[in-house]
Amino acid sequence: MLSGNMKNRESIQEPRFDYYNHEVPDIDLSDCEFPHVIEIYDFPQEFRTEDLLRIFCTYQKKGFDIKWVDDTHALGVFSSPITARDALGSKHTMVKIRPLSQATRAAKAKARAYAEFLQPAKERPETSAALARRLVISALGVRSKQSKTEREAELKKLREARERKRLEARQREAIWEGRDQSAV
Repeated sequence: MLSGNMKNRESIQEPRFDYYNHEVPDIDLSDCEFPHVIEIYDFPQEFRTEDLLRIFCTYQKKGFDIKWVDDTHALGVFSSPITARDALGSKHTMVKIRPLSQATRAAKAKARAYAEFLQPAKERPETSAALARRLVISALGVRSKQSKTEREAELKKLREARERKRLEARQREAIWEGRDQSAV
């Protein structure tokens, strides 16, 4: 009988991590030359760009890119220092991360050498194949197989995008000028 052999022993294993009281460390990136860049290190040599992008997939829509240093070091380029600080506060099982100010010499040298390519990542603007289609069709001298309604819908989409871009520019200017947003 198993229960008779136990002498009222209680064995409670304490948790390794306290997820309820998790606090993101306050990392000061103000003294860093590139506050939107972090070093990703100590991952398996077999890792490829896709693997690192998968680990940081939550930041991809906000703007995130990878620049390789060597087989086990890479630079993570974020769209803003705030996003980089957020990423530094998260835990990953397969990789380690740290601010560029604490990075290896090789990572810092790579960052300085490629400074122009380490500008904050930006989302690619909406595009349309209309111009390319027109150029190809006119160069080949063939008629378009696109219907009139499809062409009009594409033109309408382009007009709306242009108008949205103008409105955003006006709003940005109004913010800088201190004007009321509702007037724009």
